[in-house]
Amino acid sequence: MISNQILQDTIEGIKSITRIDLCVMDTEGKILASTLRDADEYEQEVLAFVESPAESQVLKGYQFFKVFDDNQLEYIILAKGETDDVYMIGKIAAFQMQNLLIAYKERFDKDNFIKNLLLDNLLLVDIYNRAKKLHIDTDVRRIVFIIETKNEKDNNALETVRNIFSAKSKDFITAVDEKNIILVKEVKANETYEDLNKTAKVIVDMLNTEAMSTVHVAYGTIVNEIKEVSRSYKEAKMALDVGKIFYGNRNIIAYGNLGIGRLIYQLPIPLCKMFIKEIFDGKSPDEFDEETLGTINKFFENSLNVSETSRQLYIHRNTLVYRLDKLQKSTGLDLRVFEDAITFKIALMVVKYMKYMESLDY
Repeated sequence: MISNQILQDTIEGIKSITRIDLCVMDTEGKILASTLRDADEYEQEVLAFVESPAESQVLKGYQFFKVFDDNQLEYIILAKGETDDVYMIGKIAAFQMQNLLIAYKERFDKDNFIKNLLLDNLLLVDIYNRAKKLHIDTDVRRIVFIIETKNEKDNNALETVRNIFSAKSKDFITAVDEKNIILVKEVKANETYEDLNKTAKVIVDMLNTEAMSTVHVAYGTIVNEIKEVSRSYKEAKMALDVGKIFYGNRNIIAYGNLGIGRLIYQLPIPLCKMFIKEIFDGKSPDEFDEETLGTINKFFENSLNVSETSRQLYIHRNTLVYRLDKLQKSTGLDLRVFEDAITFKIALMVVKYMKYMESLDY
């Protein structure tokens, strides 16, 4: 469960303080970490020690120690030397390994619990029972962030996120798939959604700077009980998808700010196709040429203001009016009329949604 690198760092740290060489082996006599050069020569002695009832032993200038995890033998530690001081250092090393096993096991159990909680894999009674055993508060405010990385299994991004929130032991960082990092964050009583948006900006900036990774961050709404955490996760997941479809220029998207995009995202595709057919008589609005689409989008950006739109497009007002008249003849919709403009805007968003859903089928 504990990585060999962690074991190596631990015994090197002990050696730097005590100047005693140490080696950690598994129960088959294979070296996992060592500050010794000749430890592999003691494989047979280690195997014999594993079978013996003794918890420590002195042999050929080394002291052997056993490390257990729930009465299951996990590691054998060798400490070089036969003095009482070496024995004490060996016992300290064994104690440290024991604590590492407990800590990593607890972390793994919590991580497993949070994953199952997010994915709705737990019964209500199990949620509260396991949370109690793992000493996780059940009635605090929490929110779920999803951090989508450009690359799969982006360990640099994962470690950066852990470093940002490592001091906050009540926050949980996990992953349920290859590209997404999940942060379940405790929300203080005085924290607002504006503060949470600042947290999202910190995540984006840190990952861009330290992990050299382009990310998108989405987050759900604040929940008050642990059983509702999965809802915040589903909201964040929807926000991530809706953001990709309708707000591609944003790298932070909140579920509470999805607007009409959230409504369109939940429409069945057959209904969307029927809507487009009724409005445009079978012709899709994205079939218009680039000039027409550019004009339409700029007109919407400027709140249907003809003068400002023509100024930003560097065209004469009459040219813009001509384009709008031409569009009205082909679609029956006059974008200068608010109701028609709303219909056209929704149609463009529906087409975007349909294209996104089609791309998922390939």
